[in-house]
Amino acid sequence: MFSFAATVISVIVVRSGALEIVPALSTFAGALMLAVFAILLALCALVVIWFEGVAGAKQAIAALFIGLALIAYPAYLGIKAYRLPAIYDITTDPIDPPRFDAIARLRPRDANPITYAGLYAAEQQHTAYSDIEPDLTDSTAQESYDAAMKVITKRKWRIVDARQPQGGQPVANARAPQPAIRDGIIEAIARTPIMGFRDDVVVRIRATSDGARIDVRSASRYGRHDFGTNASRVRNLISDIDDVLALPQKPAPAPAPVKPQPGAKGPQAKR
Repeated sequence: MFSFAATVISVIVVRSGALEIVPALSTFAGALMLAVFAILLALCALVVIWFEGVAGAKQAIAALFIGLALIAYPAYLGIKAYRLPAIYDITTDPIDPPRFDAIARLRPRDANPITYAGLYAAEQQHTAYSDIEPDLTDSTAQESYDAAMKVITKRKWRIVDARQPQGGQPVANARAPQPAIRDGIIEAIARTPIMGFRDDVVVRIRATSDGARIDVRSASRYGRHDFGTNASRVRNLISDIDDVLALPQKPAPAPAPVKPQPGAKGPQAKR
């Protein structure tokens, strides 16, 4: 029960951000170690109860189940950590990853580097998550931006910066005035379900000749291993944006008919 209370308190502290992340995680790790110790004591107690015939089987079984319940999810993450590469930054464009600008100024000093790790991380990402690719859509850049904003707002992520796309394709004639072109950018902070870790997300919408290209980058602030969380977030975000873009667009309302003014001349007055 003490390990259960320590685990709950550490989760509350991490989610609230009341203390630094490292001490809070140390408390969480200590609580899990106490749970493992409680499991060992419960097993020893059951052996003694079996051979000696003394009371206490219910308490030992309860302690065993509480300990197993506490370490079940961390054990699952441990299995995922063994199978997945130790990376924490996932992007659909490893060559030109979307940049964190506004979020970079908010990150604590002890957080992971804001710069993408480069070719080594890209190779590991491609091996483990080969389906993480740019989203090429025939919708316009503005429509793609609006869809991304709708999905992010629905997920209740904290939007740090949002800039709408501007302009389109450059004019083929080099001598002609070139229109101002700007990518659409959305920077937001997402949180993991249980511990509430803050992960940073940036969405870039770039106009193409056929529509728009949507690139997403998701990075964990702490830890060298994300247990596949960022890849899942990127994958689900792109899928939800595509679902919004696939919805039929509402037609624009028809303009109201112009009523002829009294004494007006012309075809309307004659009618």
